[in-house]
Amino acid sequence: MIYVFISYTFSPMFGTPEDWFKRTEGYSGVLEWLSKENTVINIKQINYEGNHNHKGVEYRFVNFGNQTTYFPYRLSQYVKSLNPDVVFIHGLHYPLQLILLRYILNKTTKIIAQHHAERPFTGIKKYVQKISDRYIDAYLFASRAIGVDWVNKGNLASCKKIHEVMEVSSLFYPVDKARAKAKTGVTGYPAFLWVGRLNENKDPINVVSTFLEFNNAHPGARLYMIYHTEELLDEIKSLICKHGNKDAVTLVGKIPHDDLLYWFNSTDFIISGSHYEGSGTAVCEAMSCGCIPIVTEIFSFQMITDNGNCGLLYEAGNQAALLSALYRSLTLDVGKKRNKSLEYFEEKLSFEAIAAQINKIAASL
Repeated sequence: MIYVFISYTFSPMFGTPEDWFKRTEGYSGVLEWLSKENTVINIKQINYEGNHNHKGVEYRFVNFGNQTTYFPYRLSQYVKSLNPDVVFIHGLHYPLQLILLRYILNKTTKIIAQHHAERPFTGIKKYVQKISDRYIDAYLFASRAIGVDWVNKGNLASCKKIHEVMEVSSLFYPVDKARAKAKTGVTGYPAFLWVGRLNENKDPINVVSTFLEFNNAHPGARLYMIYHTEELLDEIKSLICKHGNKDAVTLVGKIPHDDLLYWFNSTDFIISGSHYEGSGTAVCEAMSCGCIPIVTEIFSFQMITDNGNCGLLYEAGNQAALLSALYRSLTLDVGKKRNKSLEYFEEKLSFEAIAAQINKIAASL
């Protein structure tokens, strides 16, 4: 089978294939596993032109105008020239581009569209999105419930084309905890980790304020926070400053992504306060190391945690619910939960598992 993956965005900040390979390594493993049994071609527009074969995947770096256009005729013709069995489109916010592509492609070519955290369109864009829905053979959502929400809002006609497939995976793996802590300096028990932006959707204020209350009763507990945006940093610093135990929360800040391997392996739990996620990359990466999730009960996290079987779920924004989850973490069989996280990751969230699911869906179309 010939798969062609396309994106309608131009990414000029990447000037070499190596830059792009590094940027997309949390996803490209899916393509690499698919390429073991199929021909996989990935088309992308960056600040470079040329063809490269990387780990079994044929990368076509093209230039068709260096900008996003509603009617990418040349790109659509190029895709058709590759004679694909399946065209895989990243994102659900390109209805006009998709309609054009469908009219240009051979009638036997199937189109799969993957959700990447987009929200359903409203207004006239919603109408166009409903039209483009006729030309898509399958949708991939990290959680089926997210796709059903698109149907309930009227952007998609039916749940029949919705499939639950994780958006990204992880390159990380378990390492010896003592070795990891020697690199990170993590102390305390239990040790909790936060990874994400400090914005309102991620809700770090609720997480920090609740953790500080928990720390009053369990002063040995520690929370480490890794982040690359600082929207609510001043408010967080103020909360920590007012607390009696200044060592309760450590603001680590921004670190190289590769170093997360050691942080996930140094801590016992990863905490998220998100009100919405398209999937949940950091939680997925944490689980690949055996770090147990304490996360909000939003659709994507329900899927990632096997409905809480691999960790603990709580209502987003609910301080009492999070505090209860933190107390429950003290009673867990950590080794058992850790093993469940690792097993579920391999079965449902790994590159190999995602590729197998895509192959099965494509074969059914």
